[in-house]
Amino acid sequence: MPINADYSGREYPATAPYSVGREKLREFASAVGSTHPVHHDIVAARGSGYPDLVAAPTFAVVVAQRAESQLIEDEAAGIDFTRVVHADERFTHHRPIVAGDELVTVLHVDSIVERRGLSMVTTRCEIAALAADGSTEPVSTVVSTLAVRGDDA
Repeated sequence: MPINADYSGREYPATAPYSVGREKLREFASAVGSTHPVHHDIVAARGSGYPDLVAAPTFAVVVAQRAESQLIEDEAAGIDFTRVVHADERFTHHRPIVAGDELVTVLHVDSIVERRGLSMVTTRCEIAALAADGSTEPVSTVVSTLAVRGDDA
């Protein structure tokens, strides 16, 4: 089944909030080899001016992948995840992610381009922090490109 090119330009509704926990930030920092104290020690983070532990820069991918699953799991999109190779990932941080954040993400399918049996699917995840009054504050933008091999590739 080919990728459904009509999905280009699609915007998904905001995800349910993702609660950023201290242990998740510590585990992720350890997994990527980030030893900076602001990722592990609350006293160090607060001493550096943050309200709580700070996420390693690539932690935003954890939140983005939750949103991207909306597209991957949408059978009508035609993406066979067994044929996917991750091609590119870019982060733009508007402010650090910190423990205690409640993050929502809006997934945008920016483009779907097919060339010689290979579909390049580019998504953009706009991650925002929820405030108590229901407003949102931009946190990170994650742009990801997946290469999806066709049946013949």
